[in-house]
Amino acid sequence: MTKLSAEAYAIVEGRHSDPFHYLGLHTEGDRTVVRAFLPEASRVEAIGEHGESAELARIHDAGLFAGAMPNGSKRYQLRARFGDTVVELDDPYRFPPILTDFDLYLLGEGTHQRLYDRLGAHPMTLEGVDGVAFVVFAPNARRVSVVGDFNYWNPRRHPMRVRGVGYWELFVPHATAGDHYKFDIIGPQGQHLPLKSDPMAFAAEMRPSTASIVFDETKLPHPQAAPERINALGSPMSIYEVHLGSWRRKGSNQWLTYRDLAEQLPRYARDLGFTHIEFLPINEHPFDGSWGYQPTGLYAPTSRFGTPSDFSALVDACHREGLGVLLDWVPGHFPDDPHGLGNFDGTALYEHANPLQGRHLDWGTLIYNYGRTEVVNFLVSNALFWLERYAIDGLRVDAVASMLYLDYSRPAGGWIPNKYGGRENLEAIDFLRRFNTEVYARFPQATTAAEESTAWPQVSRPVEYGGLGFGYKWNMGWMHDTLNYISKDPIYRKFQHGDILFGLHYAFSENFILPLSHDEVVHGKRSILGRMPGDDWQRFANLRAYYSFMFGHPGKKLMFMGCEFAQEREWSHDRSLDWHLLDQSKHAGVQSLIRDLNRLYRALPALHELDCDPAGFEWVVTDDANGNVFAWIRKGNEARARCLVVVNFSPNVYYNYRVRVPFAGKWHEVLNSDSSHYGGSNVGNVGEVHTLEGLVPALNLTIPPLAAIFLVPES
Repeated sequence: MTKLSAEAYAIVEGRHSDPFHYLGLHTEGDRTVVRAFLPEASRVEAIGEHGESAELARIHDAGLFAGAMPNGSKRYQLRARFGDTVVELDDPYRFPPILTDFDLYLLGEGTHQRLYDRLGAHPMTLEGVDGVAFVVFAPNARRVSVVGDFNYWNPRRHPMRVRGVGYWELFVPHATAGDHYKFDIIGPQGQHLPLKSDPMAFAAEMRPSTASIVFDETKLPHPQAAPERINALGSPMSIYEVHLGSWRRKGSNQWLTYRDLAEQLPRYARDLGFTHIEFLPINEHPFDGSWGYQPTGLYAPTSRFGTPSDFSALVDACHREGLGVLLDWVPGHFPDDPHGLGNFDGTALYEHANPLQGRHLDWGTLIYNYGRTEVVNFLVSNALFWLERYAIDGLRVDAVASMLYLDYSRPAGGWIPNKYGGRENLEAIDFLRRFNTEVYARFPQATTAAEESTAWPQVSRPVEYGGLGFGYKWNMGWMHDTLNYISKDPIYRKFQHGDILFGLHYAFSENFILPLSHDEVVHGKRSILGRMPGDDWQRFANLRAYYSFMFGHPGKKLMFMGCEFAQEREWSHDRSLDWHLLDQSKHAGVQSLIRDLNRLYRALPALHELDCDPAGFEWVVTDDANGNVFAWIRKGNEARARCLVVVNFSPNVYYNYRVRVPFAGKWHEVLNSDSSHYGGSNVGNVGEVHTLEGLVPALNLTIPPLAAIFLVPES
């Protein structure tokens, strides 16, 4: 054997950072030389484009071969013997680069909006050869290899070349969709890292396995579009929030697949009158108990329920039922599982190195470094990916408060101030503004919503006016205050009267969604029904009154699955909802009420057109704390588009209760939550009531106990 160069030893030892510089076809003087590294091969030949062949000499026992290419051919194949098997294969190191110079420019600038078209694993045909192009960002690595089914997971077979500022790439001939793969990385100190899943993987194995799966997302069936203006401020928006793994189960507590869900869930939500379905995070995640909020695969729908194509079919089924689809999206933190993004190239690449900035104390998760160009590009591209590839209609961003504040849930001295000495995370603010700007620029019919639990101003106001740019904000204050009120025995509610009134002081400062979400029915909080005081009849009446109050209140609506039929137990991700409860009339009655509330909310412009505009609301009764009664007028754009909402949070019936209204004449009682149809006592106004004589129009109402009534003027 000839004396080997340092480069040759680097190839053999699996630590060469630019294998194309040594392997493949090279001109040396007047010779064209081929070098190939094929561990376990006993004999290798180079075959020229016209069929001519030349045996390559073994220059190292590890499987390094070299020799002159006959007739100066520029294209060639390799013929290798492995034991008794002879195979012809294409040499990965003869193919041109994958990333263009323009790609590298945009990647370096952090403005590559279609990151998912270039990074990750993409089946393609290159120079007439089918294979897969792999690209991964690991700027501090000494060497990156792609390992998988196509090379027996041998890290020495397919070392990648580095381009630009740390993008490693390689075209692997004859790798195919369905192959499992990971990245084998040597860090900056020479440390061998755990095998890493692809941050851009479009599909992944189900836990506890963690390999990425090659998937040709260009062949993904594209769902049909949702109805126009489904997210508009003036449109009705009633969201059914769903955890796919526990909505309904089959057999011996088995998950429904995406295809199963497509047959059942959209039709159910549409029948109940919801306008949207919001999925808790469907990104791949290792721990069921995180409900998806600790994702390791931001670009991959979880394989728990099927393939990416199956998930696309679920979205399509929702759209065909006229429903919008929202996804919970988690750019606020990620888990530190060894196969994931943490310490990805041997350094804090996606996270901050300093744990005072880079780790959440509450959740034990890592925080993205929003000051890093490539990280922001990765996250923004991910948002656009779901909207483009899966026709998702909007993203609800989780835990925004944890992103905005550097001292979020941290003790004094346990955080690092910004450059001005403040607690605001300036880089996260810039990221959120860019995210919203690019989403609305590319997808003007889409929307975004923030789960933001503080008084941060202008969350749902345009970026150009100093806002964060979200379409909507969850009204966490409304949720906390009203649940606190309704959980009290009616005799004590007069002392909490302000809990109902206070929300209207700021109800139009943002475009609000009123959320009764999954967070309110776990961790010992009990179900929504479980918070209701009194005997069984009162509990259900309280719940019906509360839901009616919610639908009459300004703001879009969100309800977690199971709430619509008064789930008794707390929600658990490990089991189905208690569908058997619908065999009881009191639970079926609540479900019927939700159906009718949704119908009314959608049918009456007064209840939705000006949801986010102070011109759409007028208090009528605010001072009856002793009676626990509230009344207000909801208004639409048209002059007679009006709805009177009266809510009685006491168990008393009130007769001859005078309420002023804007128009004289007949008013129709279009919904009464005390109807026997819903399980109530049937106290009410027999469908209509006329105004009293006098200068100011007023109604003399019978107000049922623990109930709400909705009245509209005769047109």
